[in-house]
Amino acid sequence: MVQPRSLPDDLYRLSPTNSEPRELPEPDVQILTSGGLRIPAHSSILASVSPILENIIDRPRKHRSSQRVIPVVGVPCEAAVSFVRFLYSSRCSEESLEKYGIHLLALSHVYLVPQLKQRCTKDLAQRLTIENVVDVLQLARLCDAPDLYLKCMKLVSKHFKAVEATEGWKFMQDHDPWLELHVLQFIDETESRKQRTRKHREAQSLYLELSEAMECLEHICTEGCTSVGPYDVEPNKKKGPCSKFSTCQGLQLLIGHFATCKKRVNGGCLRCKRMWQLLRLHSSICDQPDSCRVPLCRQFKLRLVQEKKKDDARWKLLVRKVVSAKAISSLSQPKRKRVEELGDSIRSFRL
Repeated sequence: MVQPRSLPDDLYRLSPTNSEPRELPEPDVQILTSGGLRIPAHSSILASVSPILENIIDRPRKHRSSQRVIPVVGVPCEAAVSFVRFLYSSRCSEESLEKYGIHLLALSHVYLVPQLKQRCTKDLAQRLTIENVVDVLQLARLCDAPDLYLKCMKLVSKHFKAVEATEGWKFMQDHDPWLELHVLQFIDETESRKQRTRKHREAQSLYLELSEAMECLEHICTEGCTSVGPYDVEPNKKKGPCSKFSTCQGLQLLIGHFATCKKRVNGGCLRCKRMWQLLRLHSSICDQPDSCRVPLCRQFKLRLVQEKKKDDARWKLLVRKVVSAKAISSLSQPKRKRVEELGDSIRSFRL
């Protein structure tokens, strides 16, 4: 016969709600483990920590004289001992978490011990590996541990090829196809989200580039840059490059071509079409056409009024995006260096 096993004396002097040592009465219940081990315990302590254990303790007995036995089975004996120890002391050693973290999580969920559950989920999240992630994922779903479940999903998504080769994945395929489907859906959604984010960043980079092009166009037509400037301002040969010279240089070359190209009359030059689009974009953004020195700014606005045409939806959206990029850029100047590092978003125009 297996003899009852006693907890350390110091635990019998601790109460979960009171950190001061105090003497406890004789144990009045026994915890029965999977290996037949019986752990003496106190019903008042168990009931104060776990509502499930409280319900079990309050159930009527056939024989009042018989001692109450509470089975805690399905986990190793040492895991059950660690569980009872936590009920008494609200403490769990790192060694116990490392060896029996999965079992303690299951016990904390079944017996509604949220403090232990939080401890176990946090520890298991730090100990995730490719080999154990599928097992922890299944347990996290069964034990309603969303944070741990999400972290497992992310690890599986990141190292899917390696996880797919593990025994845990093969077991899940055979016994839990619904979870496999959820994992594959999560991976697909994650990849789609990455693609949307990448496209959004590329679009924002383009809008920022067009916004800077508008600033450079005003700068060239108002002050002049290294080789191109307004007709009434003498070019300064000693003038150095401006702070946005990569964009200014491309615009100056484009303006020089636009001024001398013979194909643009018939609309057969792609460079000239691009220049027309930039001038039209500036006109759509400019709020002072009467004093603006950018060529054709006022003419574009008058033509729009005379022909009583409205810009199409796509063009209006482009204008709004460029204006928004300009506003964001002006409000977050310190972030400009970070934008330049991410793919050199401020590039010269392709000619």
